[in-house]
Amino acid sequence: MKRVRLICLILFGLGILLTSLPHAAQSFYAALHPGSGSLLTASLTETAQSQVEANPTPTPANTTPATIQYQTYLTSQSFVHVVRVPTEQFLVTPAVTEGLEQLEQFAQTAGAIAGVNGGFFDPVNQQTTSYIVVQGEQVADPTQNDRLMTNPDLTASLDRILNRSEFRQYECGEAIQYSITAHLDPVPSGCQLVSSLGAGPRLLPELALSEEAFAEIVNGEFVRDALGSQQPNARTAIGITDTEEILLVMAAQLQNAPTHSGMSLPELASFMEILGATSAMNLDGGSSSALYYRGQDNQGQDNQGQTYYGRVDAEGNRIERPVKSVLLVHAR
Repeated sequence: MKRVRLICLILFGLGILLTSLPHAAQSFYAALHPGSGSLLTASLTETAQSQVEANPTPTPANTTPATIQYQTYLTSQSFVHVVRVPTEQFLVTPAVTEGLEQLEQFAQTAGAIAGVNGGFFDPVNQQTTSYIVVQGEQVADPTQNDRLMTNPDLTASLDRILNRSEFRQYECGEAIQYSITAHLDPVPSGCQLVSSLGAGPRLLPELALSEEAFAEIVNGEFVRDALGSQQPNARTAIGITDTEEILLVMAAQLQNAPTHSGMSLPELASFMEILGATSAMNLDGGSSSALYYRGQDNQGQDNQGQTYYGRVDAEGNRIERPVKSVLLVHAR
């Protein structure tokens, strides 16, 4: 899988929007100032990661309260929204609803500062296909979803479906810690599981396409891609950096290219790595992809809450789909 990700990273870098700004190399990522169109770029060099982190936004105005950062990046195939969350001041926790709700409804009801769509669900019966734990109690159990458990097409993959990656919050003494791990992995000694939300596949440190996306790869070539992991689509992901910062990422399709824009999962993994994530996982994507942010915009104006949607229809209109679960950001 390292070979697949390396090839993807090279091709993805070549596909990023190129600019004529004077840099030592062609630009790798571009941070787009919403509303003004001004660009910041980082050179396509081995120091690209540090440059992206050092110059993510054109002004410091899009932080709230002076700690959470909202950033945007324009690539050749997607417009990416990123929220950086320092865990010393903020918590990232899941929420789930009985039916389905828009991300904005979740966020406004909870008074959240930011959020993204969360785990998988069946839009037909509105039941979860992801495990979710809130305040130490399991509140969503995919084994209770008959359409999942009795589907003959999924029987061979059911064990892997029920052991996908999940984003966890632990209480370890007085410390709050986060991790991304498989559902059946044990809780670390000395810690208690506070919350978790399952999705997948894992993106980093290794891309788990075979284990969680049910892809079949022979000699580096995809012979089966059950979930369309190699196709561009709207995507949502969560990552953790080595400084315990949490990244909420939503890659939106371009409205002028509705049928061939977005990111593949290998591209998403590469993007998360460039942003500084050392651990990351894919969340529900496609029509579910959405990111919510409340704070100051890039002009320093107070943003009372804006939801950005990822998928577009054939006419280029954003699709606003209600979801089963979300991940929300709150002040401690």
